[in-house]
Amino acid sequence: MKVSFYRYMLAAFAAASLAAAGSALAQVDVAKSTVTATSKQMNVPVEGKFNRFSAQISFNPATPANGTAQFSVDVGSYDLGDESYNDQVRGKDWFDAKTYPTATFVSSAIAPAGGNQYKVTGKLTIKGKSQTVVVPVTVSQQGATQVFDGSVPIKRSAFDIGTGEWKDTSVVADDVVIKFHIVAARK
Repeated sequence: MKVSFYRYMLAAFAAASLAAAGSALAQVDVAKSTVTATSKQMNVPVEGKFNRFSAQISFNPATPANGTAQFSVDVGSYDLGDESYNDQVRGKDWFDAKTYPTATFVSSAIAPAGGNQYKVTGKLTIKGKSQTVVVPVTVSQQGATQVFDGSVPIKRSAFDIGTGEWKDTSVVADDVVIKFHIVAARK
């Protein structure tokens, strides 16, 4: 269960990061996009997927500094593949989805990092806790779409994910990796 919650947080962060690297006045195709979070429970990788998220993206590779991104993830949509685990992750010890239904990312800067690579800086907020993060993002053009891929490590403890008996990181690791694959159609 700890891993599921951790993955959920990671997924939220990934989605936010991806949005920050987003496309020029783009419409995100959620059906073709994914946001996941992977943590380790008893040193075994556990991955979960966020099924509901939205983004507002403005990005032009010719002028990346003018780009912006806002991303919102429904933490109650985190799916570990088992409803009992999903229910636990939505609870107070993990995401506390009733009190904090969304995790957000809002970009503050987008900088080129060589080739089709960018560093997206922004504020990630999960469970009412905010932290500035820098997310490496790869942007590719595929016809009339832009695709944003990336991953970023976070510490679940920085966002109070896994409290009470789950605060101990010996069972569910503190490190979570949020990965995203965002497909956006240019408007």
